[in-house]
Amino acid sequence: MTSWPILSLMIFIPLFGAFFISLIDGDERIVIKNTKMVAMWTSIVVFILSIFVWINFPRSSGFHFIEEVTLFSSLGISYRLGIDGISMLFVALSAFLIPICILASWKSIKFRVKEYMILFLLLESLLIGTFCALDLLLFYIFFEALLIPMFLIIGIWGGPRRVYAAFKFFLYTLAGSVLFLIAIIVMGYSSGTFDIRELLEHNFPYQLQLLLWPALFASFAVKTPMWPFHTWLPDAHVEAPTAGSVILAGVLLKVGGYGFVRFSIPMLPNASDYYAPLVFILGVIAIIYTSLVALMQKDMKKLIAYSSVAHMGYVTIGLFTFKQEGIDGAIIQMLSHGLVSAALFLCIGVLYERMHTRMISDYGGVVKNMPKFSLVFMVFMLASIGVPGTSGFVGELLVLIAAYKVSGYLAFATGLGMILGAAYMLWLYKRVIFGVAENKNVKNLIDIDKREYVIFVPIIIGVFWLGIYPESFSIEFRESVVNLVNSINNRVLN
Repeated sequence: MTSWPILSLMIFIPLFGAFFISLIDGDERIVIKNTKMVAMWTSIVVFILSIFVWINFPRSSGFHFIEEVTLFSSLGISYRLGIDGISMLFVALSAFLIPICILASWKSIKFRVKEYMILFLLLESLLIGTFCALDLLLFYIFFEALLIPMFLIIGIWGGPRRVYAAFKFFLYTLAGSVLFLIAIIVMGYSSGTFDIRELLEHNFPYQLQLLLWPALFASFAVKTPMWPFHTWLPDAHVEAPTAGSVILAGVLLKVGGYGFVRFSIPMLPNASDYYAPLVFILGVIAIIYTSLVALMQKDMKKLIAYSSVAHMGYVTIGLFTFKQEGIDGAIIQMLSHGLVSAALFLCIGVLYERMHTRMISDYGGVVKNMPKFSLVFMVFMLASIGVPGTSGFVGELLVLIAAYKVSGYLAFATGLGMILGAAYMLWLYKRVIFGVAENKNVKNLIDIDKREYVIFVPIIIGVFWLGIYPESFSIEFRESVVNLVNSINNRVLN
């Protein structure tokens, strides 16, 4: 089976499922039921394939499961797919979260259910394609096409200001991508290829690197998002439906970090070294400033949105230390944040479905009626803080070690963000879960049901698995990171 075009299957099966859903017709209730079942089973099949890829993945550097078909030989454009240890884990994360998003939307989405499920399957296809693409132009197509389903999910099923949030999200990300496209064309014709494998070995002139790097940075910094390019994120999260926030925080933000580790750092190492102090400054500002902003929030979703900016600050700092610990920590932090932030938005969604409010002041004393939910929420809150034994601890610790090797001041500023993170998460938990239930509606809350158990339990397992046995994840990308670090050191020193 390893000779199958399994990556293409994972990309096209969701498209086939979306097409099948579009053909479903008949009584509205039957259509909605069948639509949900087709979407769920399609996403489960893709997840099973991702497990197969993980089990059969060779723990060695380089790309595997290669597929290549020439599309435009005169332009050097091909349909090239392949994964290394880094991209494989992000493919698995995408395939893991999509079924959870569909299950989380089972009751909350009341209208245009067909279109909603079609867009989520399309989003899954594009996400997997983004992480599997080995042609620079093919990557760009997947990378930019992600905007379309996410724009529609926010704009159609979002909150009262959904249109404003959707257009802000679209315009911010599109603006940065125009420069990225120019950089891709220059890189392709300067090197004579769009093959990512060959581009990773190509030595671009130093002055050209200094010009190309900001163009890539403009796109990846918005997607990550880094301060001050983050202002679209709180609006998008607040207005998006719960599952939209889950996939946005869980996977879409990781595309920016993946862009740094796949393109900016290995292809433009000298420029990355030159601009690293700028990245550190922006990363530290993101960690401290957005943590302070999170402390002031009245809306639970906005608080978690700002915390996402802070946590992604650890990612960018870790990547640009060019240390083994830093890059390992950044990748683990992205995986951890993909699980924890997704779970926190799901927790808020559980409360919102029952109370129809996200204002912190409308809660208090939730533990009295929802003890099981309070325990689940506590697990993810502690993981967000980075308590030992949870996934959040491992990535932050490794990034802190790498930051200290670069500068004691950088490590101090990074560590300060961990203290602030504990402050806003504990403060949120105290106000929502404990205290006196002054709102009479809180007294009527019902604890989580079987469907919600099915949603939360796999994420809890993932959080503790990554926190207690991170080696089972890091072993998959260790060779890729070692080669990346060695390549940077050799090329920068030379």
